[in-house]
Amino acid sequence: MTFDGEQRDRYDQLVQFRLPSHPRSVGRARDVLRTNIDLPGDPGETAALLLSELVTNALRHGSPPGRDIAVTLHRVDGLIRLEVEDAGDFLPRPRTPGLEDECGRGLALIEALADDWGVAPRRGPGKRVWVTLKVSGGR
Repeated sequence: MTFDGEQRDRYDQLVQFRLPSHPRSVGRARDVLRTNIDLPGDPGETAALLLSELVTNALRHGSPPGRDIAVTLHRVDGLIRLEVEDAGDFLPRPRTPGLEDECGRGLALIEALADDWGVAPRRGPGKRVWVTLKVSGGR
């Protein structure tokens, strides 16, 4: 994992890093969030869950083997934005999984917990999937 983080002040935090296309990257992304962004309690756990879903989707549907994913965590005042970029062309869209399905509920979870989410193109192949979450003030 490469890391390039910057903490501007306690109300404006920006962390950017890359992760390999590997299942362990989901936990690593959560660790970086918890270590570098001031989000105690429930907002921190919600942000960690949302980030887990974004990274899992990028690994499962977006990044071919050998391609890293890029993660940006940006907190400004009462809002955090989580972004995950991958090289895949598959655009995420909510679906209704069957009762026996083990997958397919991630975007429903994102829609339920995030204040907003979307998909944007990125420079080069692939896309950026993002979520925003309202959080209370600083430390």
